[in-house]
Amino acid sequence: MGKVTSRVKLIEGIQMVGESGSGHTVVMDGSPEVGGRNMGVRPMELFLIGLGGCANIDVLNILRKGRHIVTDCEVVLQGERAEEDPKVYLAIQIHFIVTGKDIPAKAVERAIQLSEEKYCSAAAMLSKTAEIRTSFEIRELTSL
Repeated sequence: MGKVTSRVKLIEGIQMVGESGSGHTVVMDGSPEVGGRNMGVRPMELFLIGLGGCANIDVLNILRKGRHIVTDCEVVLQGERAEEDPKVYLAIQIHFIVTGKDIPAKAVERAIQLSEEKYCSAAAMLSKTAEIRTSFEIRELTSL
C-alpha cells in the first residue's frame, strides 16, 4: 500500500475533523475534563474501531473465500488502558459474533487466527503494548 496520508483540522475548542487520504472524514473531540464538548469520537477510541474494522475485513474475506455463507459479522471490543501517561492500551478483548448458515466453529477459529497472526496490521501494531485476546460465537441463520 505504501504511503498513507491523513489530515486533522481544528474546528473549535479541541473538536477536530480528521480526513483520510481517501477523502472520508470523522469528527473527534475530547471529554469536558480535557476541554472538549463530547461532540465526537475520542482519538483513542478510533484505535479500537480501526482494529475492529481491520480484523472484521480479514475474517469476512477468509470465511467467504472458504465459501461459507456469512450474513453478518459484528466485532465487540473492550480495551484496558494504562492509568499513567501515556495511557496506552494494555489489554484488548475482541469478540466476534458471526451469523450465517452452517459455519463450522473451526473455520471461524482459523479465520480469527489468520487475521491475528498474519493479516491484521492494526493488531500487529497494538500487540506491541497490549495483550490481545479473542473470542467468538456463531449465530445460526434460520432462513435466507
